[in-house]
Amino acid sequence: MFKKLHEPTAGITITIDGVTVAAEPNETVAAVLLRTPPFFARTTALTGQHRGPYCMMGVCFDCLVEIDGRPNRQACLATVEAGMQVRTQEGARALGVHAGAGHDA
Repeated sequence: MFKKLHEPTAGITITIDGVTVAAEPNETVAAVLLRTPPFFARTTALTGQHRGPYCMMGVCFDCLVEIDGRPNRQACLATVEAGMQVRTQEGARALGVHAGAGHDA
């Protein structure tokens, strides 16, 4: 879908659904998702359709992912960190004490 004009130079890697992916400092998780197959962040609760980063500014919530074991994080607002573990989400968002839409709970 998308690709960088150059290869990431800083040597940071993150893992998306078990696949190691190169990233750069200050890059958002959403930017990495957009260039990494299968190019989506979550599936919808009712139909299972894929949703990916859309607004890229934290308004639409289509980029919700699990980051380092914490669900419902907005990928467009999360900056990559070396060793970060990202998982795409399936179905309805989990609501509870530890769930937050991109905020620390």
